[in-house]
Amino acid sequence: MKLASYADGSRDGHLVVVSRDLTQAHYASGICTRLQDLLDDWGFIAPQLQDLAVQLNHGKLRHAFPFEPGKCLAPLPRAYGWAVVAADGRVRREAGQFLGGGKPLRALASCEPALMAIAGDLHAASDAGAALDALRLLGLAVDWRAEGELVASHAAPLAVTPDELGDAWQRGVLQASLVALHNGSKLEPRDVAAAPGEALARVVRWRALRAGQLAGVALGALDIALAPGDSLRLDLKAADGQHSLFGAIDLDFLPPPAA
Repeated sequence: MKLASYADGSRDGHLVVVSRDLTQAHYASGICTRLQDLLDDWGFIAPQLQDLAVQLNHGKLRHAFPFEPGKCLAPLPRAYGWAVVAADGRVRREAGQFLGGGKPLRALASCEPALMAIAGDLHAASDAGAALDALRLLGLAVDWRAEGELVASHAAPLAVTPDELGDAWQRGVLQASLVALHNGSKLEPRDVAAAPGEALARVVRWRALRAGQLAGVALGALDIALAPGDSLRLDLKAADGQHSLFGAIDLDFLPPPAA
């Protein structure tokens, strides 16, 4: 299933189920209103949401409505933590506050995309296999850094169960293409192969992880020269280059505030 958090004036948004083709959505009201509640009681709530997703995909829900990514917050705006595992295995732990994919960014900073892994509770020293068993959802996130400091984190609108990824998900590895548009011009796509189970195992090497703490697999910084007024669109797509896996992160870079 595919999930998103619609902005409703609250800090966490309202959970919606999104159709496979990203055209329709339906509120999860009556089952679960926040993504964190789902993570806290996955075994009971997830099957109900899965049933809702099946009905939505078959056009059987009277109150479905057109899905609008621009109305989405990050899937989990207030995560309990955010740890990104770099290519060399180092773990960088950050605050887990995520902006929605369309929230403008004022500061110009380096762009560091990551595959976002959302798991249930995971014991310390769990191996990659146990971590994959605890994996619930995947998404796309981007960290922005200036002079080594985290400026902001954005997340694409969708949190997706691995079974929805089709051929892009093979034996616990996401194989996809990172596509970027800078001011509307397409940059050279980057093939990525990310193993969230291994990253989660690295994060819990010394400490347990609780549902709502997120781990990221770093996909490598993008070498892009940004200027005020620029736009940037980031998307992880299936191998065919056509199907967005998690929805896009669309950013506009504002000029600095007047002195």
